Amino acid sequence: MIPFEQIKAFYEAHLPQSMWKGHHLIAPCPFCQRNKLEQAGRILVQLDPESYFRGYFRCLNGCVPGGFHFHFARLLDLENRNVPGFDPDADIYALNAPLPSRHLGHELDKNATLMGREQYDHFARFGISDTTLKKMRVGFNGRYLVYPYVQENGYAYAARCVLPDREEDHFWHGDEAFFSGETAIYNVRDIGRCEGGALFITQGELNLLILNEMGYPAIAVASADAFGDLAAERFSRIEHLFVLVAEAPQARLAARDFAVRVGFKARILAWPPNFKRGAHLSHLAAEASKDAKKTVHRMVQQAKAFSPFNTPQKERRQFQEFLDKEKGKSLLGLETGFSKMDLHLEGLRGINILGGPPKAGKSCFFMQISTEVARRKVPVIYYDFENGRHKIYVRTLVRWTNLAEKELRSGAMSAAEVQVLEKAQAELETMLAFFRVVNDRQLTPDTMRRHIAFIRHETRKDDVLIVVDSLHKLPFKDLTERRTGIDSWLRQLEAIRDEQHACFLVISELSRGKGGGYGEKPDLSSFKESGDIEYSADNALILMPGWDPMAPAADQQRKSTLWVVASREASPGRVAEYVLEYPYWRFREL
Repeated sequence: MIPFEQIKAFYEAHLPQSMWKGHHLIAPCPFCQRNKLEQAGRILVQLDPESYFRGYFRCLNGCVPGGFHFHFARLLDLENRNVPGFDPDADIYALNAPLPSRHLGHELDKNATLMGREQYDHFARFGISDTTLKKMRVGFNGRYLVYPYVQENGYAYAARCVLPDREEDHFWHGDEAFFSGETAIYNVRDIGRCEGGALFITQGELNLLILNEMGYPAIAVASADAFGDLAAERFSRIEHLFVLVAEAPQARLAARDFAVRVGFKARILAWPPNFKRGAHLSHLAAEASKDAKKTVHRMVQQAKAFSPFNTPQKERRQFQEFLDKEKGKSLLGLETGFSKMDLHLEGLRGINILGGPPKAGKSCFFMQISTEVARRKVPVIYYDFENGRHKIYVRTLVRWTNLAEKELRSGAMSAAEVQVLEKAQAELETMLAFFRVVNDRQLTPDTMRRHIAFIRHETRKDDVLIVVDSLHKLPFKDLTERRTGIDSWLRQLEAIRDEQHACFLVISELSRGKGGGYGEKPDLSSFKESGDIEYSADNALILMPGWDPMAPAADQQRKSTLWVVASREASPGRVAEYVLEYPYWRFREL
């Protein structure tokens, strides 16, 4: 920021006949004298050291557009090295847009002559004077108000035509190349005039005219969506950028996205409490009972430099809410239904990746854990690319009823078994309020985020468990990107874990060893095509069967061992042994 004393000394040196009036420097206007006007006006310079608009000058005669000290120096043809804050190495923004030879000059002059008392009175309702309208060359075509979009060279190649009192009824006139993008900025020359100072950016030409009448320099875009077309580099020489948009979610979001790109110089103005939804400055200015200028001045004073970070107060409040939510819990994470596993891991937290040989029961293991979590009224989203939703539901009923799938399908059951089945079906219906199976083969991280938001809203619960079956079946663009795609998905899961405080259960495949087997005591190198698992997983687990999953196993006990091969907080090593009770698809912890 340029020191105030330098700006003050600069104006005093080049306005020798000046006098102070409060925080304003008043002098005969040198530009009126240069233009040899019959009645020279006076120039007013705002030099309040506490003001964002310090150094802003304007001629009370309106002989030149107002601006800050760089603009003042250019008008007086001063050498750049004598201007406070001049940087000879500063990058100059150049708009890469060819300018046609034909412009709208004659049409605009004609439209200006069609402005009658009715049109001037329309603007007078918002406190806009005839002088401001003539300065901005606002016209009328017989039905629509015409706002010329004058470019840096002083010519307009496009104009926006708006029906009075119905801003949604509008159209563009002129060269289509100037209907959108960087060239569709109303009063764009104020960007250069406000170099080294402050500038308003708003939506809608009417709101800009109101700001101009209040004495503020401003530019405008036609709609909130147009903020996305503006290059942040174009405002690199502006010190403070006040963003004023309608009181509407879409407009606020557009303003925030723009501020993220521009940086801390952006200040998004907040409307007073109880301000009407969808309203803008024009609604405030039209109310005779409201002093719009004082309201805007107060909003400017209260505006804070944009920051993407939470305030310390918000961070402290969120942390306290987290502590309050965790009070009274016996485990730090979610209960799995397996006591030894819960004890070893302190419950499920973060990203838990489970590997194992093919047909070892990984999906069955996670089906059991996830349905037990959902039974405790914790929302679960099960991304299934292996089994299908009906198989998940059937195996859940089999596990809860102790009835084999063949018995369920045959219908040949005793009265007691029918009663058990009906009870399990009722419990399944209750559980499904917290359990969602998704088979979306076009799944993206953003879709996953939206799913989490939906299920939290529907269940009114903060905790959420996400199951991915399996990591290697997640959608990739093509097979050649499989390895990089897996690592990319792991990065996204980390981000979702941190943003959403979500817990993940992820199934991964294992690589075969030199002898073609999977080894008796696995380690991180066992995971297939997943070099980032050691960095992404909070817990890397392997379920290793003590039997051959590929051999007939009617007579042998299907016993598997769960290992922690890497963990951020738990000790690596053997967790417990689990017996798969077939055909009931149920693991029992030994």
